[in-house]
Amino acid sequence: MSIKRTFHDPIHKEIVFDAGKPEELMIMELIDTIAFQRLRRIKQLGAASLIFHGAESSRFTHSIGVFCIARKIYKRLIEIKSSFCENKFVLYGAALLHDLGHGPLSHTSETIFEHNHEKWSQNLVRYYHPINSILKKYDNELPTLIGELFESKQLFSKPLKTLISSEIDCDRLDYLLRDSYNTGTKYGLVDLERIISGLTFSPGGNIAIKPKGVIAIEHFLVLRNLMYRTIYNHKINEISTWILEKIMSIIKNKYENKIWLDEPLHKWIFSPENLDFDDFIKNDDVTFYYHLIRWKDESFEPLSTLCKMFIDRDFLKGSDISFLSKVDRLEILAFARKLCETNDYDPEIFCGIKERSFKGFESNKALKIWDGSYLSSLENSSSLIKTLMKSEETAFIVYPGVIKNDIKRKISFLKNNS
Repeated sequence: MSIKRTFHDPIHKEIVFDAGKPEELMIMELIDTIAFQRLRRIKQLGAASLIFHGAESSRFTHSIGVFCIARKIYKRLIEIKSSFCENKFVLYGAALLHDLGHGPLSHTSETIFEHNHEKWSQNLVRYYHPINSILKKYDNELPTLIGELFESKQLFSKPLKTLISSEIDCDRLDYLLRDSYNTGTKYGLVDLERIISGLTFSPGGNIAIKPKGVIAIEHFLVLRNLMYRTIYNHKINEISTWILEKIMSIIKNKYENKIWLDEPLHKWIFSPENLDFDDFIKNDDVTFYYHLIRWKDESFEPLSTLCKMFIDRDFLKGSDISFLSKVDRLEILAFARKLCETNDYDPEIFCGIKERSFKGFESNKALKIWDGSYLSSLENSSSLIKTLMKSEETAFIVYPGVIKNDIKRKISFLKNNS
């Protein structure tokens, strides 16, 4: 009798692994590695739980979900094309391990450490022995084949690349469902089953979508648009990242003040090129938060205040100035900086303008519509999808809460006199 393991997931319900199937035994072994278990200590949405209190799920949970979707899609595709079964191990491994290289607070690490999680995922799969050795047991080429799927510049000519990195890949399908659920923002649910049932193969052998699946794709992209505007690009998310950037900047410039810093995080900050796998795995949300707590209580100003702001959720404030001209934005910035100085806040650290660009849906041409006779792009087949591709620019000014009323009055004055 084969051994089975069940994960009870809030999105996909029971996710069952059967050790009697070699490809699923491989996944079970990968899940048990230290590198994958580390993902339990990396929040899926970074600091967004400071805004949406339910957003506490991890990269571990998400990665299991991505595998679940990949398995469902695989079962659909082999019904259409039995030879696709040769891709099973690569697809399953890539789906599970795609986020292995994330740093503390997920995508926030990309900004504060200049960390490339895709490159680290690739390196861990190819060269980290506990992962590498499991993959090679099943196929000696697996580490290379999976690593290639994590290369962002690879041409989108293979069906596996479409499933791992495209407009409607397994990763996006899971995180939009999961993040919508965990943040309580129920704008609508992705019609996952409808999307999967609409998948087919184009004459060139790549994965395509049937016309009947286009409405489900439109629905998916509308949800994506709403999630980016209200959650991923939320103003407080941006302000929390701003604070962490300033903390890292002070650490880099004033480390001679003997701030407490353990060796792995020291390498993350000062010499990422020397970061080995052991040092990488030791840094997660838990260790990073511990550093912030220590610095809050034991460091110098303004580092202590910045850490207190983040840990105690007593953030800087932000006001929308998107409607102001460039000249008026500079005027409000100068005004805010003067007020900062008056109130003993360093204006270079506690004040500034944050500009954001929401690029909308960007097609990489990987997934196309196949009606049995003609192949067409998503955006040329749907006016709604074309609308969702429009960019949007926004800007807000960041400042300490003590000067909030003065800033509000100044913005109102500039708005009324522009």
